[in-house]
Amino acid sequence: MASFVKDLMRQYDEAYPHADPRTRNWFLVSDSPYPVWIITFLYLAMVALGPRLMKNRKPLSLQWFMVIYNLGLVGLSIYMFVEIILSIWDAGYDLVCANYNKDSITNPKELRVAKVLWWYFFSKAIELLDTVCMIARKKFEQVTFLHWFHHASMLNIWWWTMMFIPGGMSWFGSCMNCLVHVVMYLYYGLSVIPSLRNKLWWKRYITRFQLLQFCITFTHTVNSIRVGCDFPRWGQNLLASYMVGMLILFGNFYMQAYIKKDKSRQVVSSSSQENVSAFKKNKLQHTNGQLNGHAQHKKGE
Repeated sequence: MASFVKDLMRQYDEAYPHADPRTRNWFLVSDSPYPVWIITFLYLAMVALGPRLMKNRKPLSLQWFMVIYNLGLVGLSIYMFVEIILSIWDAGYDLVCANYNKDSITNPKELRVAKVLWWYFFSKAIELLDTVCMIARKKFEQVTFLHWFHHASMLNIWWWTMMFIPGGMSWFGSCMNCLVHVVMYLYYGLSVIPSLRNKLWWKRYITRFQLLQFCITFTHTVNSIRVGCDFPRWGQNLLASYMVGMLILFGNFYMQAYIKKDKSRQVVSSSSQENVSAFKKNKLQHTNGQLNGHAQHKKGE
């Protein structure tokens, strides 16, 4: 582990001269990966130890906190989505190929883009509270590999983004994700209220929306590589490969959570109908047998 961290720091030291001078002293970017690494370590420790600590304790309700927290993220996501669109429009970005220029330190339009992207990065830290709430409420089945891996990886990926490429093509994936999060956190916030829980019909469509997001972002990124967009290739490769990974993980989740469950329900329903039909048939045969026997008995008399 020590050698792995040492190797990461060596790579960071080599990359540091290429860091964006506008953002490397901002909160949580901090000119060093250590703050984000510490947060990630504490988060993963909570994922591993939290269920054990809560095992013999009563689950916390957290109903109103969950409503306020999730609806707060809805508001933040709407703000970030709108501000990203307005800032890239103001900066004159090409929607297909937004070039990245770290030398435009004094350009207030580029700085505006970087600022809203920092808010997006900061929201990745806030979203770690999702897992804290799940564990506190003893919803351990929700803390899947997909859940904690996605949260931890996004925080770290966006630290690198803010440190080295807080502009250009970085706007697209974050903008798409904000749009998805408006729908997703609205569902989470309302689903905590018991009277609304059975009226929320769009849960499965959230995952479909996420899968569509990954497809669109992957296609947009690959196209930017094809047209030779002036953006660091490692950033494009990272985003494209991460989208493929998310498609696989979220696609598997959708298969397990919806398609296989629907098939199982169909099999159970079909089996139940067959059992009812068989029961009715047997009952009818038994009734007919009794009637026939009674008739023959009468005839014999």
